[in-house]
Amino acid sequence: MEPSFHIAASDYLDALRRNGVDHFVTVPDYWQMSVHKRVEQGVPGLKVVRCCTEEQAVNVSVGLRVGGKRPVVVIQNQGFYACINAVRAAGLDARMPIVFIVGQFGREFANFGEEPSKSGRNTVRLLEPVMDALGVRHWRLETENDLPRIDEAIAYAERESCPVALIVGAPTAWQ
Repeated sequence: MEPSFHIAASDYLDALRRNGVDHFVTVPDYWQMSVHKRVEQGVPGLKVVRCCTEEQAVNVSVGLRVGGKRPVVVIQNQGFYACINAVRAAGLDARMPIVFIVGQFGREFANFGEEPSKSGRNTVRLLEPVMDALGVRHWRLETENDLPRIDEAIAYAERESCPVALIVGAPTAWQ
């Protein structure tokens, strides 16, 4: 049986809550629209912080972290490129455990199940190599079987005091 390339919004949010995430800091990402819609309806224990830019989202996340909160930064691939200096300064230099959840906006349906490096779109193809160059460890989220990677990534960020990324390679699913 072929894997279904999506993750249910409720399962995704359950994994975040299981890991103590209490703030959803975001510049909305179309790829994760079902998750955004669900969060906008209200999720107990999870506050939404909408930002104007991805760099602002990184800085808000760091402020929340310093204040004892457990945020995630939810953006799309193009936004990750836009905030690289903040990732370097706050995440790498200041050693803040920033957890990014990055939607692979623009990924072709024909590329699901394939290496993103085979995508015809630069914004998709270059994301993992850029993260590798920065030293930002990353995990792919493409099917329900990938949900335990959320636990692994959050634990790694906490343990190593560094930024990490979960790359959402297929649109999240409605329920």
